[in-house]
Amino acid sequence: MVTIKLSKFQIAETPTFEKSKKKIDKKLYEKIKNFVYPQLRENPFYGSNIKKLKDNLEGYYRYRIGNYKLFYLIEDEKLIVVVVDFNHRQQAYD
Repeated sequence: MVTIKLSKFQIAETPTFEKSKKKIDKKLYEKIKNFVYPQLRENPFYGSNIKKLKDNLEGYYRYRIGNYKLFYLIEDEKLIVVVVDFNHRQQAYD
């Protein structure tokens, strides 16, 4: 039997996400850092809260965190997850 282990991805935050991060509750950001980021480092492509987006957002993924959505891109060749933005679900696709 052959076991294949995915390489761990690094997390990069865009300036847009940095601005969004300042507006969110510190407990929610701690949840992102301590729960979401480790999942994205292991496998940013699949998961119960992960969805690959289509149409004008093709290439982006979203991670659902309660009533919020974290948007990110994957630079597969560089093993980097680029966190682009974070919004409440009502404003997420505006």
